Amino acid sequence: MKTVGIIAEYNPFHNGHAYHIQKAKELTGADYCIVVMSGDFVQRGAPAMMDKHLRTASALAGGADLVIELPVCYSLSSAEYFARGAVTLLDNLGVVDALCFGSECGDIDLLMNFAKELRNETPVFKETLARELRAGHTYPLARNVALEASAPYLTAFTTILTSPNNILAIEYCKALLSRNSSIVPCTVKRTGASYHDNSLRTSFCSARAIRDSLRHPEVSDIIAKQIPPHVRDLTAGDYLKTYPIYEDDFSLLLQYTLLSRAGSGFTDYPDIDKELSDRILRFLPRYHDLRSFCDLLKSKNRTYVRISRSLFHILLDIRGETFSRYIQEGLIFYARMLGFRESASPLLTAIKKNASVPLLSKLADAEKQLAPTGLSMLEKNVYASHIYQSVVRSKFPGGDPSPEINEYKKVIIKI
Repeated sequence: MKTVGIIAEYNPFHNGHAYHIQKAKELTGADYCIVVMSGDFVQRGAPAMMDKHLRTASALAGGADLVIELPVCYSLSSAEYFARGAVTLLDNLGVVDALCFGSECGDIDLLMNFAKELRNETPVFKETLARELRAGHTYPLARNVALEASAPYLTAFTTILTSPNNILAIEYCKALLSRNSSIVPCTVKRTGASYHDNSLRTSFCSARAIRDSLRHPEVSDIIAKQIPPHVRDLTAGDYLKTYPIYEDDFSLLLQYTLLSRAGSGFTDYPDIDKELSDRILRFLPRYHDLRSFCDLLKSKNRTYVRISRSLFHILLDIRGETFSRYIQEGLIFYARMLGFRESASPLLTAIKKNASVPLLSKLADAEKQLAPTGLSMLEKNVYASHIYQSVVRSKFPGGDPSPEINEYKKVIIKI
């Protein structure tokens, strides 16, 4: 039995994702595909457009055999920690032979060379990086300059670091190297529209284009062509009933949270220093909505995405040294199943036999299976999901027929 892992958000699932799953199995000769998927909040510092259970069903309909949830402290982190958590989770399962990810360059050897250089951080790299950051440059720009100084042979290829999928691909490779993992990396070259392209002109458009277009129901026929038919049939009934969800749907809740916690400042939260905390407090009287507040707070050395992640950390109360330690050390204490294909029962049997962490199928049983540290991580994830579902219920009051918001009563998706 051979298994390939994929790390994804499926926000939402579209033709390119189905193509990726198909190519991942072809390239690796895998019998099964395990997807580690972000839950209700995603890496760019935003809520997922549709909830994780609907996206899980989409992934399974699109070819995945098992979907595992990436805990929110990782799904809502920088590319480095997002990758570290997801790779750790795949490694912990004890059955994954290969990791397949998309990239703009499509050259696994080149991506591994970047990963090795960025992981080693030579003295020249560290000195140059520190100098560029002191000069007020953003981390991505400072890193590029440092890399050119420490690894001149890569200078001709540093444009690779301007593409989002390449950046994540390099972080996946770094995480595999750091863990000395036996998982073999491979890449599928991204086809169709680029990550930031809002056009729907190609059959492989970006997830961003679909998210933006779903704001306008009148273009639903055009959007339908971007989604595999079986996935489209699965999700169409929930449109304007449970999705789409956007950042600004959390605006009022965030404003209340910021006001209620302003007295103690915000330096207890990851990636928020005194300068940013003071900036939040200074601009809070001008708060209008989440997106415009991010624009107010961003600066030369702090990007919009970085600010947005910080604000969602505050909203979800992700704070303190404990969660920072989890992220920095890549610790994950469980693997929570969101859904699986019934034909994948041999895969589940193998995971239960080989995994180094508990495979959670029922949240109600978690207290018996997890130590306090693992239970704390899980409870934070449940809290984040309840916040998300509360906003969904508020936006679409007639959309969800379930009588209560309770993550513990969600059933595993099976197809």
